[in-house]
Amino acid sequence: MTTQTSINTGSANLDVLSEGLIELLRRNDPEVASILADEADRQASTIELIASENHVSPAVMHAMGSWMTNKYAEGYPGKRYYSGCINYDRAEQLAIDRATELFDCKYANVQTHSGANANLAVYFALLDPGDTIMSVVLSDGGHLTHGSPVSISGKWLKPIHYPLIYDESRDDYGYIDYDAVEKLAIEHEPKILLCGYSAYSRVINFARFREIADMVGATLVADIAHIAGLCAAGAHPSPFPYSHIVTTTTHKTLRGPRGGLILTNDEELAKAINKAVFPGTQGGPLMHIITAKAVAFAEALKPEFKTYAAQIVANAKALADTLMNCGHHLLSNGTDNHLMLMDLRKFDTELTGKQAAIWLDDAGIIVNKNTVANDERSPFQTSGIRLGSPAVTTRGFKENEMRQVGAFIDRVLRSKGDEAVISAVHAEVREICAQFPLPH
Repeated sequence: MTTQTSINTGSANLDVLSEGLIELLRRNDPEVASILADEADRQASTIELIASENHVSPAVMHAMGSWMTNKYAEGYPGKRYYSGCINYDRAEQLAIDRATELFDCKYANVQTHSGANANLAVYFALLDPGDTIMSVVLSDGGHLTHGSPVSISGKWLKPIHYPLIYDESRDDYGYIDYDAVEKLAIEHEPKILLCGYSAYSRVINFARFREIADMVGATLVADIAHIAGLCAAGAHPSPFPYSHIVTTTTHKTLRGPRGGLILTNDEELAKAINKAVFPGTQGGPLMHIITAKAVAFAEALKPEFKTYAAQIVANAKALADTLMNCGHHLLSNGTDNHLMLMDLRKFDTELTGKQAAIWLDDAGIIVNKNTVANDERSPFQTSGIRLGSPAVTTRGFKENEMRQVGAFIDRVLRSKGDEAVISAVHAEVREICAQFPLPH
């Protein structure tokens, strides 16, 4: 049975190619066309504050939906297992060259499908089952692939977790406890010392981590998935030359397609990583995504990307200051990067991160629930929410708009789910979104 669909792209601010794509799908698959049109409208009419999400340029988007999806290109440039790869070699080498220029390093693997795959490849290249890694625990801002028991990294490896500082009488409350990192590293002698986080709002001292890694003969791996764009643009210190290996996603602050990237300055490590990616942990590369990575890296090499990255940080600070001035509690009392973590317990002991995210979603503000320090609630409920500024900065929001967003959030949370308040905020959200269209 054919489902009747109604497609309206009027508020989506689509570029000509996207409109053409939806029109093509409307004729061939109206159900999918309706889904795409509705999603374009959702993104255009909501304030995206999920710290790990962004809006790519039309050039990146259409590189993903190109002829480059039609080919198997197992292997690496000049060493493929299939014929007909001349243009795929060109695209991948271009992505490699741009990535190494962007991050000022010597070697790059652009084939990893995601940040999780990038970390898995590094483990496969350097470790045996049962080897020790050190990282921050997931509930303190780490990542599943940093040794969580539900991840292969936690099941096959031995994770040791170093703490943040949770003494609220200290000025560095919520910061990494580097002295504790050193003590634990000396005690456990990890093979890999991991730094880089999914919910940490302060500058990472890569030099201090390298000192600790060298003390115990560990390989320092910086997972900069969240801050890659900031590092590339000078809005956060670079992990090079301190990190032996750098892993990252290519979306988030880097504003590229969803994918992974591994970087190093060590030739032997680069060789081991390439083997670990293919054939070690992946098959054929996603050449349409690699081509889009090349486009995104070129965009990030432009001077205006530095301006963009600096604005991300300025916007995050403006939002954080607004929320704290409204009486909300942020982990570490602010931010140095693109994100912040709001602990709801001091605002309302009964309010969960899940409920807060639902209310805000109803008001057109998209956030994610997140665990916080010593969280007694499950990851499905949580006592916090995570907020970030990359996507709204792409749309052109600046400090004044971020202060408005902070006020919206405060109104919604203080209303305790009042439908009239949420409806009023949603109307104001749509108005401000109309002033700042998606990239097109």
